[in-house]
Amino acid sequence: MTRDLFEYREVAVESLEEGGQVVVRAVNGQAFSPEMRVQCSQRLRDTSVYPLGTSFLVMAKMTDRLGGEPYLYVFHGDPVKVLTPQQLDTFLNDRRRLRI
Repeated sequence: MTRDLFEYREVAVESLEEGGQVVVRAVNGQAFSPEMRVQCSQRLRDTSVYPLGTSFLVMAKMTDRLGGEPYLYVFHGDPVKVLTPQQLDTFLNDRRRLRI
């Protein structure tokens, strides 16, 4: 079965610490709530590769395939772009939307 690429959209996410664990959340100011869980590759949470607070541009889709709360899913094989603070600001200003 192939992935439907039309379900995926560009989302800026960042790594942060919650309860002693490194998690990835959507950056505030987009269509998705920053409290929404993000399922992604473990390497984005690896602080030896990317320090806490690193922002990434990923292709993600909203799903609830596990039957619980909706969350953002990032396919582990897709390319990930690290964003500088200036690139993040530009991305957010170009795509500012209401939350879902």
